Amino acid sequence: MSAALQVTPTEPLLGAIEAEGFALLRGPEMAARLGPAGMPAALDAFAASWERLETDRFMADGGRYRRRRHANFTARAGQPGHVRGPHRPHFQAVVHNSLNGGVERWFGPMEDAVAESAPLQALLALGRGVADARSPRTDWFVEAHQFRIEAVAGAPGFPTPEGVHHDGVDYVLIGMIARTNLTGGETLVTDEAGQALARFTLLDRLDCAFMDDRRVMHGVTPVQPADPALPSCRDVLVITWKRLAAAEA
Repeated sequence: MSAALQVTPTEPLLGAIEAEGFALLRGPEMAARLGPAGMPAALDAFAASWERLETDRFMADGGRYRRRRHANFTARAGQPGHVRGPHRPHFQAVVHNSLNGGVERWFGPMEDAVAESAPLQALLALGRGVADARSPRTDWFVEAHQFRIEAVAGAPGFPTPEGVHHDGVDYVLIGMIARTNLTGGETLVTDEAGQALARFTLLDRLDCAFMDDRRVMHGVTPVQPADPALPSCRDVLVITWKRLAAAEA
């Protein structure tokens, strides 16, 4: 991990997660943390890959409003970086995803150039810094998801059709890549009892929410086109860290 991505126990990001169970970082702050990987040229190439996502055909509600690609990595204690694993299905228990849980879902693999790109590697390093600071000497199973939610007039898109939920992992990083001609998409963070802790909207590139998934739940309101005559989509990156032993169980 480069010096620019170190996470210390006293810094605001980690402090907010420890105190509240989540943290919100706006785009300029996140870009500064990422160093060269947060520069416009690197981010433009990274964001362009969202144009090449595949339709999610595992939506139990029959919707075709979501496109995605997926990759998995391991991060071993005492070893730098994240090592990409063989392509595998994504699985969530029904208790964590009441709509699409309980089945193995095979999504298109994240393109190699995207998985190896400076922005993704920098975000992986930043998130691991938080995970390692809170749970030292832990091996992590990591999944990275590229999502595009599309909406048209009369047919909204649903970023979290399962509602407010846990992902069933330890930590979650949700990063905005692009909002195009959208209204809606407000993120709600709640405690275990469903009591609202925060409401905010990820608006600009690299606006990010980092959550302790064991402590808080999250959901996102539907999105609709601001101008019904124009294309509309919400592009986000979601990265999760889960203790490797638990992921293999």
